[in-house]
Amino acid sequence: MANSFDRIYAVVRRIPRGMVASYGQVARLAGNPRWARVVGYALHVNPDPAGIPCYRVVTRDGRTAPAFAFGGADAQRALLEAEGVGFLPDGRVDMARHGWEGL
Repeated sequence: MANSFDRIYAVVRRIPRGMVASYGQVARLAGNPRWARVVGYALHVNPDPAGIPCYRVVTRDGRTAPAFAFGGADAQRALLEAEGVGFLPDGRVDMARHGWEGL
């Protein structure tokens, strides 16, 4: 599992400031499109929150984690807003403007 986590962390490190990626997208870029839940677990146990910006990973429709592991429900949104990420009126990230392509 450690190797898969390393691949996930490598992808997450590439997400640029002010952008987000979905769990499924990170899974696909890490080598297995079925790893979306594994991505969630890997980010939950993130060994280096300062170096691996797990807060830049959201659901495919732009929802943040309801109980963000590193500071509570509103911490993820605050971190993203500090980077200039915009949100829609319903509280989701504006994926059209801030979704990372990750090619």
